[in-house]
Amino acid sequence: MERAQQETAADGADSPTTRPEGAPIDLELLVHGVGGATPQEMLDDPCTVRITGDDRAAVFRRAVDADAEARPEEYRDRPVAEAYVWSNLTSGNSARALWLLLLPFMVVNLAHWMRPSAAGHRRTVRLYGLLVRLVGLTLTVLLVAAACEVALDLVAWQCAGVSACAERHTWLGFLSPSVSGDGWWSSPGRRLALAAAVPAALTWLLWYLSRRTWSAYESQPPLTHRPEQDEQTGPTALGRPGFWYGRRLVARLRAGHTAAGLLTVTAAVVAPAARFDRGTGGSGFLDVLGWLLLAALCATTATVLWVVCRRGRSESRLDQELDEHLVRRLPLGALVLLVLALLYAGWSRPGWQSAGRLSGDTAFGVVVLAQGLLVIVIGVVAQVLYRSVPRAPAAAAATDAEARRRVAMRGFGGPAVALLACGLGGVLSGGVAQRVADWMDGTGSSIEGPPVLLTWQASVIPPLLVALLGLVGWLAWRTWRLSRAECAAVDTDYPKEPADAARTRSIARTRAMATLTDRAPLLIALVCATTLLLGAGALVGAMDTGQTPVEAARHAYAVVQGAAEAAQALGSWLVGLGFVLFVALGRRAYKDASARRTVGILWDVGTFWPRAAHPFAPPCYAERAVPDLTWRMATWTRSTGGRLVISGHSQGSVLAAAAAWQLTPSVRGRVALLTYGSPLERLYGRWFPAYFGPAELGSLHREVACWRNLYRLTDPIGGPVRLPGDCGPDVDREPLKDPLAYGRTPQHPLPAPILGHSDYQADPVFAEERERLLARLRPDVPGQRPGPAARADR
Repeated sequence: MERAQQETAADGADSPTTRPEGAPIDLELLVHGVGGATPQEMLDDPCTVRITGDDRAAVFRRAVDADAEARPEEYRDRPVAEAYVWSNLTSGNSARALWLLLLPFMVVNLAHWMRPSAAGHRRTVRLYGLLVRLVGLTLTVLLVAAACEVALDLVAWQCAGVSACAERHTWLGFLSPSVSGDGWWSSPGRRLALAAAVPAALTWLLWYLSRRTWSAYESQPPLTHRPEQDEQTGPTALGRPGFWYGRRLVARLRAGHTAAGLLTVTAAVVAPAARFDRGTGGSGFLDVLGWLLLAALCATTATVLWVVCRRGRSESRLDQELDEHLVRRLPLGALVLLVLALLYAGWSRPGWQSAGRLSGDTAFGVVVLAQGLLVIVIGVVAQVLYRSVPRAPAAAAATDAEARRRVAMRGFGGPAVALLACGLGGVLSGGVAQRVADWMDGTGSSIEGPPVLLTWQASVIPPLLVALLGLVGWLAWRTWRLSRAECAAVDTDYPKEPADAARTRSIARTRAMATLTDRAPLLIALVCATTLLLGAGALVGAMDTGQTPVEAARHAYAVVQGAAEAAQALGSWLVGLGFVLFVALGRRAYKDASARRTVGILWDVGTFWPRAAHPFAPPCYAERAVPDLTWRMATWTRSTGGRLVISGHSQGSVLAAAAAWQLTPSVRGRVALLTYGSPLERLYGRWFPAYFGPAELGSLHREVACWRNLYRLTDPIGGPVRLPGDCGPDVDREPLKDPLAYGRTPQHPLPAPILGHSDYQADPVFAEERERLLARLRPDVPGQRPGPAARADR
C-alpha cells in the first residue's frame, strides 16, 4: 500500500519537487567539510547575503532568496538553499598555527573520548575519565618542567656558572660570577629566580589562551528545552543537554593545570636552595623557611590533585554554575607561593656556587614512570569496558560482536593515543632540551647538559623515524599490490568502455590510496609499540646506568659509540628542524585551502571534541557550531512549519548528526539528513564507539524523518554508515561512480576527473537523493520505516 502511494506521489502532479498551493517552503541547510568553503562556492552564486551569525560562523543565502518565506509560491519546484560556513572557526589568522604546539594536549584529550562503548559500568567509565585527566596533568607538568630545565638549569645554573660558556654568550655576562665579579645577579639563587620568569610566563600564556579561546569559541549555550519537551533522546551522550557546554569542568581544569605549572616552577626554584640550606652553608632560619615552603608546596599539590580528580563532565543538564572561589584562588595561591619561593631563593647565601646540573633526573624519571603506569591502568580499564557484553537476544548479540570487531585496535585505541601523547611530550621536551644544550655548549665540554633521561629521549628520535620509514615502505608496497588487484574491479564497473590501461591504473591507484585510512589502527599500533619499547629503554638506560647513550657506549665497540653520538646529535637537530617545519606547515594549512585539506581531517577530528581531559588543548569548534545548527533548525521549523534537509559533507556530516541529536524528538522527526563523504562510521564509529557506534547511529536513523548517505570508493575519508540489518540499505546508497565517465562521452566530451572526496553535488545522484528525501518528508507520504505488514508486502 505504501509503495503504491509513493509511486503515485512520484508520478502525479505532486512530484518530489512540487508542493501543494500555499504549503510552506522547503529548506536545504548545507554544511561544508574539512577544507572549508565560501558561501559563494557552496551556493553557486556570486551574490550572497548573511542571514544570521558573525564573522566566525554564519548562515548565508543567495541574495534573491533572502526573503523566500514571504514568497512561497515561487519555490514550489525547488528548496531554498542555505549555507552554514564555519571555516573561520578552524582557520583564518596564521598565528593560530602556534596552536599546533599544543598537539600533545589535543591528543590526550582525544583519548578521553575513545573509550569503548559499555552499557552500565558507570564507575568504570568515570575511572577511565579520571585516569586520562591525570595523564593530561602530567603532560602539563612535563612541559613546564622542560621549560624549567632549559631556562633554570641549562642557562641560569650551568652556562652562567661556567666562565667558558658565559664568555661565549655575552648576553649572560651580568649573570656570571666570572664575568661580572660579585654582581647582584651573580648569586645562583637570584639567577634561578630571574630565569623562573620564562616557565612562569609560559604557564600564564597557556592560561590566557585557554580562557580567551573559551570566550571566543565555546561560550555559546546550546538550545534549552522546556521540561515537557526534555525527553529521552536515545542512547548517545551527544543528545544530552550539557554535552556541548563544559564551562564548569574546563574552568576547574584550567585552574588546576595553571596551579600545577606554577607549582612546578616553585619546586624547581626551591629545591636547589633548600638543598644548600640543609647542608653546611645555610642558616637555621633559611632551613626552617625552606621546610615550610616545601610543606606548603606539598599541600597545594594535593589540592590540585583533588581538583582534577574530584569532578568530571556534567552532561545530563546544562551546568552554568562556576566554582568562582576555586577557579580564582587556586592559581592565585600557587602564584603567591611562587613569589615567596623567589624571595627565598634570592636571599643572600655566601659561598653558594652552581656546579654540575640540577636534580632533574629524578623529577623527569618520576613523571615518565607515572605516565607509563597510568597508561597501563587505562589499558586495563579499557579492556574491561570493551569485553563487557550486555545481555541481549542472539541476533542483537551477533550484531554487537560484529560492531566490536570494527572498533579500532580492539578497545586499545584510547590507551594507545594516551601513550602517543606522552611520547610526543617526551620527545619534544627531550629534543628541545638537547638542542638548547648543544647550542649553549659549543665545544661540547663546558657544561654537563640536560638530565640523562632527556638525552636518551632525544636519542630515540632517529630509531623511531627509521621504524616509521619502514612502516611507510610496507604500506606503499601493500597499496601497490592492492591497486593492481583493483584494475579488474575498475574494468567491471565500466564494462562497455574501450580499454585504456593508463586510465584504469589511475582509477585503481586512487581507490587503493583511499584504503590507507582503514589502516590507521595498524599504523597507530606499531607507532605506539615502538614508542613504548624505545621509551622504556630510555628510562631503563637513564635510571640504571645514569649515563647518556654516548657515555654508556664509550666502552663498547667504536661503531656502537659512533651510532650513539650520531643518534644524540641527529635527534637534537631533528627536533629543531621539525619545530620549524611544523609551524610552517601549520601556517600554510591555515592560509591555503589545498594544504588544509591534506592535514585538516586529523586536526578537525581532534578539535571537534570538547576539552574534557586537558584545558590547554586547542578550542573545540563544535561547541560553537553544533548550537548554531541546532538553533537554526529548531527556530526555522517552528516559525515556518516547513520541511528541512540538513546536508553535510565530510566533517559537516558529523556536525549535522550532532546537531540533530540535540533537537527535541518532535523537531528531529521533521528533519531529513543527507550525508556524503561522511566519516561518521569509518573514522568516528571505529575510534569513538561510545558516541558513534552502531547503536548510536541506529538511534539517529530511527529518530530523524529519513536519512541517506552517499560515498565513493575513491574517497579516503567518507564511507558507508554500515547500519545493521535492513537499516543499512535504507541509509547507504551503493557507491557512486568516480569518475562519472571512463572515457569521452556526449555528456562528458572532456575527460571526467576523479573527484574522490570533493564535489559530490556534481553527481546527478545527489539531486535525485535530495528530492527523494524532500518527498519522504511530506506529511501525506509515509516515512522511511514501514510496519511489519508493509515490509512483508515489499
